Amino acid sequence: MEFSHKPVLFREAIEGLAVRPAGIYLDGTAGGGGHSRAVAERLTTGRLIAVDQDPDAIAVLQERLGSFPCVTIVQNNFSNMTEIAAQLQIDHLDGVLLDIGVSSRQLDTPERGFSFHADAPLDMRMSQSGPTAADLVNTLPWQSLAEIFSRYGEEKFSRSIAQAIAAARQTAPILTTEQLTEVIRSAIPAKARREGGHPSRRVFQALRIAVNGELDALSRGLDSAFELLAPGGRLAVITFHSLEDRIVKQRMAKWCEGCTCPPDFPVCVCGKKPQAVLVNRKPIEASPQELEENPRSRSAKLRVCEKLAQDH
Repeated sequence: MEFSHKPVLFREAIEGLAVRPAGIYLDGTAGGGGHSRAVAERLTTGRLIAVDQDPDAIAVLQERLGSFPCVTIVQNNFSNMTEIAAQLQIDHLDGVLLDIGVSSRQLDTPERGFSFHADAPLDMRMSQSGPTAADLVNTLPWQSLAEIFSRYGEEKFSRSIAQAIAAARQTAPILTTEQLTEVIRSAIPAKARREGGHPSRRVFQALRIAVNGELDALSRGLDSAFELLAPGGRLAVITFHSLEDRIVKQRMAKWCEGCTCPPDFPVCVCGKKPQAVLVNRKPIEASPQELEENPRSRSAKLRVCEKLAQDH
């Protein structure tokens, strides 16, 4: 199976993990296997768990990583990391990599319905199971759709778009990406359509996040990953939009927070100690060369933290 995917911030993510040859690692969004292969190649007696919820990705991973005895491939959502580790009798991890969002393969496969650049069924399911984007668009009240578009897409015309969808579906169900794009276009003022990129971008992002429960999965996955990390273990997370990055930034800041006593206290009485340290104070972004080679990397941010020993 052909699975074209350029891993974003590839070198930086692998360096951030600081792979130890005998360590145990988990790639929670293995996709086309680019990051996973790089980790596997650095292992000797170690182990890699390559996880993805997309059955197409699993088929590719089996093909591309099957020759590595150190690799175990699991079809699941990375938010279920605790259960995955328990099933594999793993009690700790030395590193976790999460590359959040939709893959190039998913975007470039029209029939998956992620892209507004080609007409296709309005699907957007990463796992290829459960309710589709069409189900949401055709069944939710317009108020719920407006909330999704506003919260997950930061779409300022969320109400008018949602009301236009509700009106259009009374005539016929909205079943394709092109149908939805036409409705969105009709609901946005002409001036706004000429500015700020494709008019459907924010609505498609919002629907994708809602269909796949992405932000909830990210929040659960971060907590599970950090809980499983051994002292000295690293968590590397690549995000592609501000909603994801904000969750990662805030969670890592919480783990890295130490004493919260007022500055005029002579000694600490709260007893709070940092659980982690940031490997890079600021997020790592794509280099000019990578931006030129892979435009999809333009919004990518990589954050890495390292878990501290409990007696630190």
